Amino acid sequence: MKKLSYIFLFICGLLSAQNEVVFDQANTLYNEGKFAEALDKYETILKGNQHSAELYFNIANAHYKLNHIAPSIYYYEKAAAMAPKDEEIMNNLAFANNMTIDAIENIPETSISKTLNKIKNVFSFDGWALLSVISVVLFVLLYLAYYFTFETGKKRLFFTGSVLSIFLTFTALAFTFHTYNVAKNNKPAIVFAQEAQVTSEPNSRSVEAFVLHEGTKVQVLDTVSHWKKIKLSDGKTGWIPETDIKLLNIF
Repeated sequence: MKKLSYIFLFICGLLSAQNEVVFDQANTLYNEGKFAEALDKYETILKGNQHSAELYFNIANAHYKLNHIAPSIYYYEKAAAMAPKDEEIMNNLAFANNMTIDAIENIPETSISKTLNKIKNVFSFDGWALLSVISVVLFVLLYLAYYFTFETGKKRLFFTGSVLSIFLTFTALAFTFHTYNVAKNNKPAIVFAQEAQVTSEPNSRSVEAFVLHEGTKVQVLDTVSHWKKIKLSDGKTGWIPETDIKLLNIF
């Protein structure tokens, strides 16, 4: 059994080394202005089920240099999902979005909604879940201290702390479930068709609702046969053939 483990680790290390060599070759080709050749090298690594923000970013850069609007935005989005605080990725994504035709405005947020989103984004789902557990443990410890303490001042202090910790527990749990639901329902996609007709019903005989162009980001709400129900950032909804969009499938 140990021999099999060693063989597996050896193969993984060998593949990793090979990918690094190919990645360096692709970077060299990119720097030489051979963007199509570099793209082929990057995609070879991707086909080996390797995923990283750096790889997605370089693939997006190559597509951008080749004026491939939809693929460049697609891979910048995937890179941004893995490294949301990377300024270079976000800046390049903004440049790529400037190449799109569709100008779609976001629905303005209320002040309450902005505040809640800021609080929600302080932690990830795992972070809120961990905070929930910590606050529960803290509540138990403070309550036990309150129960077994007889000094009035300390008893009042422990009681206040236990009340605050249970409030923090319910708050953290609320944001944990909210973050989970947001992530679960988040199904972004990029329009890959040069021009896509969005209809009011999931069939080609339905009335055209509006037209989208390549590179536009949408949210997928539902699927019926070979049609996807999508929603734009301005609130508009409609149905589009599934072949006209590509789900981001964020890792």
